[in-house]
Amino acid sequence: MTDKDIPKGDERAKYEWRSFIFITIFLFPILAIALVGGYGFIVWMLQVFFLGPPGHG
Repeated sequence: MTDKDIPKGDERAKYEWRSFIFITIFLFPILAIALVGGYGFIVWMLQVFFLGPPGHG
């Protein structure tokens, strides 16, 4: 990488803020929903196929 490829000063700060906003507003909420939904789906499928309904025993 050459020196002219590296952003300087204000340009770098703008890039960092845009990255921060993207991560906090879009990426983290999408990942949180996907992880919680995926976990819920796995528990649901375990109950359907292997474990039975909660409290059944």
